[in-house]
Order: sequence, then C-alpha cells, then structure tokens
Amino acid sequence: MLTQEVHNRRLKMKFLAICGSLRKKSTNMGLLRYAQAHAPEGVEFTIADISDIPFYNADLTEKPASVVKLFEQLAVADALVFGCPEYNYSLAPALKNAIDWASREQGNPLLGGKPAAIMGAGGGMGTSRAQYHLRQVCVYVNVHPLATPEVFANAFTNSFDGDGNLVDPKIQTNIVAQLEALAKWTKQLQK
Repeated sequence: MLTQEVHNRRLKMKFLAICGSLRKKSTNMGLLRYAQAHAPEGVEFTIADISDIPFYNADLTEKPASVVKLFEQLAVADALVFGCPEYNYSLAPALKNAIDWASREQGNPLLGGKPAAIMGAGGGMGTSRAQYHLRQVCVYVNVHPLATPEVFANAFTNSFDGDGNLVDPKIQTNIVAQLEALAKWTKQLQK
C-alpha cells in the first residue's frame, strides 16, 4: 500500500518551463517565475536551466551533463511551458537549441505528444512572431500547444520591475488562466 505522501506525489501534474532568454533578470524569466509561484493546485512547476547547454552537435559522442539534466526533467514532465522571447522576428536560439537536443532522441520520447503553453515578453507585439515560429516547430516535434488563452507582454513598459518580475495585474491574470487551461488540456491528452 502506498503511503499518502507517495500517492500525492504521483497525482501531482508536472509542468516543466523552458525560457529562451538566459538572462536572470529577463522579463520572459519573470513571466515563468510568476507562473511558477501561481501554478494551479496539484501542479508541480519547475523551470529548467538551459544556460550551460551547448549548441546541438551530432558529432558529440557523450551528452553534456546539462543536456542529461534537461532530458531527465523532460522525461517526467506532463506538460511544457515555454518562455518565448523574440530575437530578429523569431524564437531565441537557446530555446530552439534545447528543443533540437530533445527532439533527436530515438522516437522523440521527451517531447512527442506533450501539451504546452507559450508565453512571451518582447516589443510592441509581445513576441507574437516568435510564438508563431515556435508553434511551427511544435508541429514537427509533435508538441501540442494550447490555442488559447495566449500570453503576450510588452517587456518595455511598466508591466515589469527592474528585476524582470511581472507586476501587471492583467498579464498576471492571463498567466493564471493559461496555466489552468494547460492543466485541463494535459488531462484531456492523457486520457
């Protein structure tokens, strides 16, 4: 018979967040920190550290420790949350690189079939172009992003404090709604 603690741990849904910006004070990381602090009840929310992941190279005979750690986190994640900055009208190289590493595993077990939410902070359009490109990548790697609600934030307004923390109540409400929708979407896809 399982102890109640073990049983409760198994019932928790696991969300893994990956931020395309590597800056600690980035507004995209601020969105994910807010999401982590306000995840729905029953959700364990972890933010992956991809800052040490090298560019994908098929010639590497051994996976770097940072890649192994990401793979371990992806293996137990029920859903993904992407913090998607916009660089030159597209998604950030760090985020694409993490996805490239994970997608190369035989049979795509780390990404394939997983639900995802996408949020981003950037210029006037709030990373809409980058999010669209990320959705295109998701199609190929068989990740299933939520259609709505969407989260777009202007990083250059008073929506964030000097440390990149989200302070805008409207965007905070959008994030909570998106996470609740992701939890429901995850349960639907697990049936």
